[in-house]
Amino acid sequence: MNTVAYFGMPGGSEMLLVLFVILLLFGAKKLPELSRSLGRSLGEFKKGKEDLERELRDAQNDVYKAATAEPEKKADVVVEKSDDEEKTA
Repeated sequence: MNTVAYFGMPGGSEMLLVLFVILLLFGAKKLPELSRSLGRSLGEFKKGKEDLERELRDAQNDVYKAATAEPEKKADVVVEKSDDEEKTA
């Protein structure tokens, strides 16, 4: 059974209770520092995610271009017989 669906999303009073407990655990001086570090972490995560998506998109485009590109035409190779080969033939 899905526990979140059973209990539902926390309402306003539950959120206030959670915030109060966090305030008691960490104290008022630590909360701004924790918020800043959380914000920086989320920013770095988002940046890394975008870089990964860009690299995957570029790789996909490279594979698509390679698959749809026309094969290169091979140059006609002309083999000339040397004088020794003509005498033995």
